[in-house]
Amino acid sequence: MDSRSQPFVILLIEDEPADAHLVKVALDENHILTDLHQVVDGHQAFEFLRRQGAQFTSAPRPDLILLDLNMPRMNGREFLATLKKDQALCNIPVVIITTSEAQRDIIETYALGAAGYISKPADMKQFIVAIRYLCDYWIKLVRLPVRS
Repeated sequence: MDSRSQPFVILLIEDEPADAHLVKVALDENHILTDLHQVVDGHQAFEFLRRQGAQFTSAPRPDLILLDLNMPRMNGREFLATLKKDQALCNIPVVIITTSEAQRDIIETYALGAAGYISKPADMKQFIVAIRYLCDYWIKLVRLPVRS
């Protein structure tokens, strides 16, 4: 059972407003206590993670990153590869949430260091269930390092 007194911090890297909204709805529907932050691409994610720019000076370190693959400027693969090479950030778990079910995407992202891969179900009820399972695992079951 989860004994957290603080919200679980999630960084959602998603450029599509409708998909970002679905994640927020799924978290709310599951009554999961999270501190959700959303950015639109890999560049903005690194600004958040490195607390660069006025809007991110007090950004919290996420417990988990949810990452879309197809984004402008810096896509999910580029972001993941760069993150896993950064000694200060490489231990943050990253779960891919994408519409792609292509084996090459699954294989490549795991090779780059992804901690999980979820294909977005088309049905909203199935998506809510998928987010509940994801959070049950990452929030209730897994032990993560204490945030700095």
